[in-house]
Amino acid sequence: MPFRPFDPWDKEEKAMPEQYGVILFPSVHFALRAEKRAKDEGFKIKLIPVPRHLSSDCGVCLRFPWEQKEILLCLLEREGIRVEGIHPLE
Repeated sequence: MPFRPFDPWDKEEKAMPEQYGVILFPSVHFALRAEKRAKDEGFKIKLIPVPRHLSSDCGVCLRFPWEQKEILLCLLEREGIRVEGIHPLE
């Protein structure tokens, strides 16, 4: 299939932005372990600062595509990585 530039007026184009979520951890140690294991498994994740409306603590959380929530949580549980919370990003 030849390359086609994005056209916002194309009705066939999926212009819907991807929905993301964040996973909060009790410490940076767990966040770094989660990042490594998720990347090793091929997840499209990124460590970001914890949004202020979720926690006033200084720290990082793992941003991930929301539709991968269940499988990512299974991976973290299997690896013994503690999770403090999971929230959709708005």
